[in-house]
Amino acid sequence: MKFNIRGENIQVTAALREYVEKKVGRLEKYFETGQPADVQVTMQVHRGEGTIEVTIPLNGVILRAEETNEDMYAAIDLVAEKLERQIRKHKTKLMRKLRIDATGKVGQRESTPVAVMMADTDEEDVDINIVRTKRFDLKPMDAQEAVMQMDMLGHSFFVFQNSDTNDVSVVYRRNDGRYGLIEPK
Repeated sequence: MKFNIRGENIQVTAALREYVEKKVGRLEKYFETGQPADVQVTMQVHRGEGTIEVTIPLNGVILRAEETNEDMYAAIDLVAEKLERQIRKHKTKLMRKLRIDATGKVGQRESTPVAVMMADTDEEDVDINIVRTKRFDLKPMDAQEAVMQMDMLGHSFFVFQNSDTNDVSVVYRRNDGRYGLIEPK
């Protein structure tokens, strides 16, 4: 794994860097050999609390976790546990899909490269149950109007057709109270 560790309002000491590499580096056992992972780590301190955000882009999957704690080392432990749960959940979901394909019930699939190893699958709560589907017309609007619509509805995100680009975009409320915009490439 190649680590890119940076700090905001905090100096990343050698001890912190080593601890992150040790804890997050343990996740490498889940990855295929020969597939280097570029791990992006951002640490920041805000109002006395340390926040760590870790992003690991893999083949077709992006693992991302963020944790906040008064103790930065505890936040690192929590984020490593969260990433491991995500990997196991993804791996279990993949295994179930491969089992269904192997029985021929859904149809044969060509083998595709898998970013996560298929060993010691942990069957935890992976069943995804969609309980509601909404359909609606996308009204062309700019991002500012979409944020106002989202706030009026009391939602944490809003899907809209961006009048500037004619693409489908999403605005969302961030944990810090500000807003984000997701646009396709």
